[in-house]
Amino acid sequence: MNTAAKATELLRLHHAPDILQLANVWDAISAKVVAELPGTTALATASHSIAAAYGYEDGEHIPAATMIEAVGRIAAATVLPVTADLERGYGSPGETIRKAVGVGIVGANIEDQMLPFPEAVARMKLAADAGAAEGIDFVLNARTDAFLRGAGREPREILEAAVERGRAYLEVGAACIFVPGKLDESTVTALVAGIGRGLVSVMGVPGSLAPAKLQELGVARISYGPWMQRVALTAMADAATALMKNGALPEGTRMLN
Repeated sequence: MNTAAKATELLRLHHAPDILQLANVWDAISAKVVAELPGTTALATASHSIAAAYGYEDGEHIPAATMIEAVGRIAAATVLPVTADLERGYGSPGETIRKAVGVGIVGANIEDQMLPFPEAVARMKLAADAGAAEGIDFVLNARTDAFLRGAGREPREILEAAVERGRAYLEVGAACIFVPGKLDESTVTALVAGIGRGLVSVMGVPGSLAPAKLQELGVARISYGPWMQRVALTAMADAATALMKNGALPEGTRMLN
């Protein structure tokens, strides 16, 4: 598939009856491994994981050019559609998305970080317009941090803010609304009711609702952020610890490169 076809396929996957599961990757080899697994239909990058791989803290400390190069290498490692976590847009959401499309990316997360409402909506519009201007069905997964930055607020107020922002981002061109956080069933149900069935994206964390339940509730997409890298590094740390104690490499270790 060319870039336009990949974008159209990614959009279709968001509207499909089955929930879209995205195991986040951070470099070419993790992309290759996940892409070749049965059931994988698309890939998502994780900004936290890419930054860590390059020695940077999360939160746009990695240079924008380095991030674009990294996601481009991931896109080049697979024939599947790739959506990239582009944080807040590295100073210019529109320009960053234009550059990302140029290296083969067909969707992106852009965070609102709970900026003032008008500013957040304007930035999401810039992102959506930039994707559309590239002539593809670019999938903007607009992220609201209402729950991540909701400390000190009433649960009802947090939910209302997430729904209000989600609706506004859809109106300016977002394809899906990403609401990260450890969300219970009643919260997910309320988000879907407020934003729309098939329009909500969530992050899987330890203790999250199962994908089958999320699909039943009307969620379109689940991704796992930095947790896939944490799983890999935990396995590495455990193996290294065993070796240092005169152990052996784990049985069943496979050649995946």
